[in-house]
Amino acid sequence: MKKQFAAGFALAAIAGAVHAQSSVTLYGTVDAGLMTQTSSAASYSTAARNAGSIVRYKDGGVYTSLWGMRGADDLGGGYKATFQLQGSFDTGSGKSGLGDTGAASSSIFNMAANVGLSGALGSIKMGRQYAPMILALADTDARHAEYFGSVLTALLGLNSAAGWVGASTNGSIGAVYDSNAIVYTSPAIAGFSASLEYAPGGVAGSIQGNTRESAVLQYNGYGLKAAAIYYNGHDTNPGAATVLSGLDNNRFMSLSALYTRSGFSISGSYSNGRNPSNSGAADFNMITGGLAYAFTPALMVSSGVYYIKDRNHSANQSTAFSLSTEYSLSKSTLVYADAGYVDNRGVMNQALEYGQPVAPGVGTSAFMVGLRHKF
Repeated sequence: MKKQFAAGFALAAIAGAVHAQSSVTLYGTVDAGLMTQTSSAASYSTAARNAGSIVRYKDGGVYTSLWGMRGADDLGGGYKATFQLQGSFDTGSGKSGLGDTGAASSSIFNMAANVGLSGALGSIKMGRQYAPMILALADTDARHAEYFGSVLTALLGLNSAAGWVGASTNGSIGAVYDSNAIVYTSPAIAGFSASLEYAPGGVAGSIQGNTRESAVLQYNGYGLKAAAIYYNGHDTNPGAATVLSGLDNNRFMSLSALYTRSGFSISGSYSNGRNPSNSGAADFNMITGGLAYAFTPALMVSSGVYYIKDRNHSANQSTAFSLSTEYSLSKSTLVYADAGYVDNRGVMNQALEYGQPVAPGVGTSAFMVGLRHKF
C-alpha cells in the first residue's frame, strides 16, 4: 500500500512539474499621440490629390497598438510547442487593424496567428506571421523599423510607388506579414543563422498561384548585425484585379548592416524591389542610412535618411529624413517626439508616419509627440 501511495504521489508530482512547464502570456502595447503634417492624402495612391495640412490624433508613433497571447509547452528533451496570436488596433476608434485582403477589411489577429515547434535544431512556425525579411530589416536599422521615418516607412513608400494603396497588409513588393506561411529558423552557429519561408497559395490548377518564398541569412556578433534577404512572391499585388495564375510579380533583395559600440549605432542598406514579370511596371532601388546614440539607458536619440529611386522614370525620386527622441519613464512606459521631412519628386509619395499618407510629388514635414505603454 505504501508503495502504491508513493508511486501515485510521484506521478502526481511529475504531472504537476509538466504542467508547470506550460505557460500562456497575455501582452500588449498602447501607443498614441498627436501629429501634424503639412500635406495629406486619402490613400497611398500615387494619383491621390493633396488634401492639405492636417493635425490629428494618431495611433502608433513608435509601433502600433496591439494585444496578443503567446504560449509554450515543454515537450522534454529541449523541445517546445509554441503558439502566438497577435492583432493591432486603433486606440482612437477601437477598430482592429487591416488584414490580407484588398477590401480594407479588418482582422482580429492580423499580425500573427501561428503554431510551431522549437528546439536544438531550430524552430518552425506555421500560419500568419511576420515575414523574415521585415524582421531582418528591423534588426539592421538604427530606427528599428519604427512607424515614423524608418526602413519600414521607406519599404511602404516603395510599395506605394509600385501600386499599393494601403487597403490591406499585403503589399506589391516584399512583405511585412505573410499568411499561410511555413517558416524555419536555424539555430545560430558562430553568429550566423538562416530563415527559410514557403507560403503555399492554395490555388486550384496553379501550383505557384499566390505562393511566396524567401531566404534570409543573418549574422550577429562583435557589435555587428548584418542580413542578406531574398523574397519572391506570385500574384501578390492586391491593387490589381489579377487571376491567380502564378505570375511572378514580387521580388525584393537587400543587403543591410547595423554596427553598435559604446552607445553609438550606425546602419545602412541597399535594396531593390521589382516586378520580375514586368520590370517596366515596377523597378525601384532603396538606399537607407541611420545613426543613433543612447545617452543613458533611458534616453535614446536616433535619425535616418531613406532614399527611393524609380529606375524606369528618373523624375520619380524620394528622400526622407527623420529625427526621434525617446525617453523611458519606466520599463513599461516611454514618451517620444518625432520630426521628419520628405522630398517627394515626380509621383513619389513616401510617407513619414505609417497610416498617414502624404501628397504625391510634394515636399512634406511632419511632427509627432506621444506616449507608449507596454503590458
